[in-house]
Amino acid sequence: MSADADIRERVANLPYPTIETVAVDLAKPLSECKVAIVTTAGLRPNGDIELWSPDPRFTVLPGHAHDVQLSHFSPNFDRTGIIEDINVVYPIDRLAELADEGVIGSVNDRHISFMGAQMDATFSAIINDTAPKAAEILVDDGVDVVLLTPV
Repeated sequence: MSADADIRERVANLPYPTIETVAVDLAKPLSECKVAIVTTAGLRPNGDIELWSPDPRFTVLPGHAHDVQLSHFSPNFDRTGIIEDINVVYPIDRLAELADEGVIGSVNDRHISFMGAQMDATFSAIINDTAPKAAEILVDDGVDVVLLTPV
């Protein structure tokens, strides 16, 4: 069995929490909503080479920044698509296009990036501590809709 297949087999049966999906009615039309990105790609501003995994912290990314980089450097993680087009995990250009077309009201000036690779202890910290803090930032910014981009 290849190392890649071995890793996939091991992580396929890891326990994970059940999170209920909740439908939400928007208070206003999408064409009037401010949208932010929350990604689990572990993005950091370009040049910030601090590696963190697993870690419950999050990074606030500047609104229309394209100079972001992955903070996770595993040989088991294929970064090809992200290197080719950051919009794969951080669709900042697509949101700008939607705003220009009037599909959404606007793109927020700040976005949030978490590290997707988490363990039980850090995942609990995210749910109980850092996710509410990240949500508070977006609420303070007047964000109406969050686009979650998992990796």
